[in-house]
Amino acid sequence: MDEAARDVRPLRETYRDVLQKAPYCAIIMATMTSDTAMPDPDMFIALRPRLFSIAYRMLGTRADADDVLQDAWLRWHGTDQSTLQSAEAWLVTVVTRLSIDRLRAVKIERESYVGWWLPEPLVEVDERTPETVAEMASDLSVAFLWALERLSADERAAFLLREVFDHDYDEMAALLNKSKDACRQMVHRASRRVQQEHRRFDVSKDAHRGLLEKFMAAARSGERSAIVALLADDVKVFGDGGGKVPTFHGIWSGADRIANLYWAMWKRLGNQVEYRMVQINGEPGLLRYVDGRIESAQAFVTDGQHIVEIYTVRNPDKLAGIAQFL
Repeated sequence: MDEAARDVRPLRETYRDVLQKAPYCAIIMATMTSDTAMPDPDMFIALRPRLFSIAYRMLGTRADADDVLQDAWLRWHGTDQSTLQSAEAWLVTVVTRLSIDRLRAVKIERESYVGWWLPEPLVEVDERTPETVAEMASDLSVAFLWALERLSADERAAFLLREVFDHDYDEMAALLNKSKDACRQMVHRASRRVQQEHRRFDVSKDAHRGLLEKFMAAARSGERSAIVALLADDVKVFGDGGGKVPTFHGIWSGADRIANLYWAMWKRLGNQVEYRMVQINGEPGLLRYVDGRIESAQAFVTDGQHIVEIYTVRNPDKLAGIAQFL
């Protein structure tokens, strides 16, 4: 192990300690000597949900967001905090810039991704985690993050800072090292692209949940006609298997065609298939299990009467972080 890796190892271990213990108790930095200038862990813990929400919206996976936060923690430790006018502004700036750099790198990797790339779902049932608190800030839906994938790294950052986190253009210009006019242009282009890609409907969570309950009951019983009745005529399905499990080639559409997918699974596997209602990225969604093992996480866009889009994540790597509830 080289000297640089040896120097940061205690700090990385301390960061893992922060993740394990935050926000419920104080951090004992046993890996540091008494004369080390220590950062304020409580400050970082308090800001972590906001920082995670920025990184996750930028990158779309928990692992990438956590890596960015760990790098931010290391820089936080190496900074003389007495010189900072605002710890929050400093950390938001660092996390945003790190996220932009990381997104540029992963976009190259995603160009060779097999099939459609969908964000890693954040799932909760009864208990909030620091990650799922992020959904309280603004739209975190899978469909929204899918639309953000169409943007460049700078456009994505500008759009999120303005439309989701409500930064003014002076703040954005300083944070992104761009002029205010350039930031306005990026936000305008990004907003137009997101509106084209992201279908929005004013539907309450109760209505969304009620429709999914009917859909889940129909899928469980194999009632093909009932499934068709709940789908819009032009319903679309996006699937992400990551080249590791079979999934759709291209975007599938049409109520009859999509209903056949659910009916065929029921016909082939019967009671081996089970569905569980959960929150996926802050909205009602479904986990599907086969023989007690998670097979997919499914997020839905609905107009209140019919399901208009289904985002199905089957890539095992993106399902690994979901607890096995059944």
